[in-house]
Amino acid sequence: MKAKAAERLRIEIGPGEAVSGLVVQPPQARACYVFAHGAGAGMTHSSMEVIATSLAERGIASLRYQFPYMEKGSKRPDPPAVAHATVRAAVKEAARCCPALPLVAGGKSFGGRMTSQAQASAALPGVRGLAFLGFPLHPAGKPSSDRAKHLGEVKIPMLFLQGTRDALAELKLLEAVVEGLGSRVTLHLLNAADHSFHVLKSSGRNDREVMDEALDAFAAWVDGIIA
Repeated sequence: MKAKAAERLRIEIGPGEAVSGLVVQPPQARACYVFAHGAGAGMTHSSMEVIATSLAERGIASLRYQFPYMEKGSKRPDPPAVAHATVRAAVKEAARCCPALPLVAGGKSFGGRMTSQAQASAALPGVRGLAFLGFPLHPAGKPSSDRAKHLGEVKIPMLFLQGTRDALAELKLLEAVVEGLGSRVTLHLLNAADHSFHVLKSSGRNDREVMDEALDAFAAWVDGIIA
């Protein structure tokens, strides 16, 4: 399923402030993913491009967007209030661009966590579920589940796509979090993958195969929540 080229747009956050976005819509799309980037790389990073293109091949549109700090070329992530406002603005823009499509929100690492925090504080209009491509449960080398406390306030389905070698989500801790959240959560583990879904040659697989597994699981989960 071939998508049109990504369309650039501007997303208004508030008076005098806007960020860039990219929307990709395949023919006969069945959902749209409002897709936030991680802390260290923006929406045009090659991994973001691969995910958006591969989701389009699976019949899922996407709207990628920048957080303000990334738009300004800063390396320091925005305060949560600013990030949450950006998430809300992006969801609103996705509803405008793709009015007939159910919405799913989330993203890579930091972007996924900011999306879940926004949803926990006040439901994102029209969003059916949250999908995380590597949820950052804790800083590397500092195991904790404190960053997951707000997830109990999220009342819609959640999908965790997580590598078993993820240094930002110790597996036992993550599994305990998921178990505590109950049936609205799906955990799909990517064997031998790290936080970026990279695998070592010794795993017998390559990064593309891991990404295909992750996005096949994503598409199947989307079908389940929009049915």
